[in-house]
Amino acid sequence: MIDIKNPRQVASIIDQTLLQPTAREDQVQIFCEEAVALGFAAVCIAPIWVNLAAKIARTSEVRVCTVAGFPLGFETTESKVKTMQAALDTGADEIDYVVNLGAVKGSNYGLVEAEMEAMRRGAESAVVKVILETGYLTQKEKIHLCDLAVSTGLDFVKTATGLGPSGASVAEVKLLVQCGQGKIKVKAAGGIRTIQDLEAMVEVGAHRIGTSSGKEIISQIAERQEV
Repeated sequence: MIDIKNPRQVASIIDQTLLQPTAREDQVQIFCEEAVALGFAAVCIAPIWVNLAAKIARTSEVRVCTVAGFPLGFETTESKVKTMQAALDTGADEIDYVVNLGAVKGSNYGLVEAEMEAMRRGAESAVVKVILETGYLTQKEKIHLCDLAVSTGLDFVKTATGLGPSGASVAEVKLLVQCGQGKIKVKAAGGIRTIQDLEAMVEVGAHRIGTSSGKEIISQIAERQEV
């Protein structure tokens, strides 16, 4: 487990996220430069900004993450795969894609599994995280999706987009960690804005934290040390 008092260790598990549709190029550039300076695990930005982010991050250990099927998940599998591969071709290292929620709710797990397989195959060795958008799901559905993600070789299950009905909760992160049995990592995302939020997720086994508040969280560590 990371040392919560160590800003660099905390930064090393954060996917610092900027997915606002109105984000300008100059804002994205500053955002990525700050991420490199603070040593975040990754920057998560819209596909249009992948090439810019890759240029800024290439001399650092910060990875470039982008999204597919975001934020609703109802694009075709072919569309998600093409979006992913275009992003990888322009410098992305990791892909967070939204599961087909309609297929989940309709119990069409064959389609869900086929999509996972297609994303895994299309990504080759790149990291793939499937966003479950857990606020829409029953516990049984969460477990079934986690099992499928494990069996298809995905790298992470991720709780939420941050734009759905709810974000990450300690209970569901714990559930996904238990379900994954060490065979898949868990990214907690959605509503994580403070060092206390992050610490609670890490304590139950989250491996990565998705947040747009990474800079503020790192500042909060310094504030704790001054008290």
